[in-house]
Amino acid sequence: MDDDALLAEQRAYYQAGAEEYDRPYTEYEGLRNLLAAVDDLPISGDVLELACGTGQWTPGLAARARSVTAVDASPEVLALARARTASPTVRFVEADLFTWRPPRRYDTVFFAFWLSHVPPARLPAFWTTVAAALAPGGKAVFVDDGPAAAAHEEARADGPTPTAVRRLDDGSRYRVVKVFHDVRTLADDLTARGWSVHVRTLGANFVGIAEPPAAAGR
Repeated sequence: MDDDALLAEQRAYYQAGAEEYDRPYTEYEGLRNLLAAVDDLPISGDVLELACGTGQWTPGLAARARSVTAVDASPEVLALARARTASPTVRFVEADLFTWRPPRRYDTVFFAFWLSHVPPARLPAFWTTVAAALAPGGKAVFVDDGPAAAAHEEARADGPTPTAVRRLDDGSRYRVVKVFHDVRTLADDLTARGWSVHVRTLGANFVGIAEPPAAAGR
């Protein structure tokens, strides 16, 4: 299956499973701890949140930011995010993140559990988009699953794009892109691209803070 077909199936999964999306946040203490970690991250100014989902992270961002622009491709999860987030400083945008381009620059670009859903072949373009979205001095802040989290997924890495099979309560199954990034490899890759980056592990997850090459923020 090529990346376009995988990404279409990934979007279908999040649309069909919007009502089940929040369940892991009630079941896993590690996720609740990660949500609390937002208070210690350099979130400030005007924030762009990529793949906001049902808005689990959005209120915490809004509490630290001047404004938040939260983007997701699924209208079903965006409806839940709007219901969860009452702040007048938050604006929601429905858009495909693989084709959408930010119309302006931001002080912070934040994404939680999105990097692992970007096919490896599209990572260079993704980081270029993030860099272009950052104002001078801005930072990308990201949270995701490390390799240890693969034990909790029905994961497959036998093709050019690693995948996982996700099952919904109605018995339907979907393949999603799922890349369990090694922290050191991720940091080395970003450094080779000219980014200044610090990535730390938190249990089976990791938190990263990265600044793009100086020329990208001009």
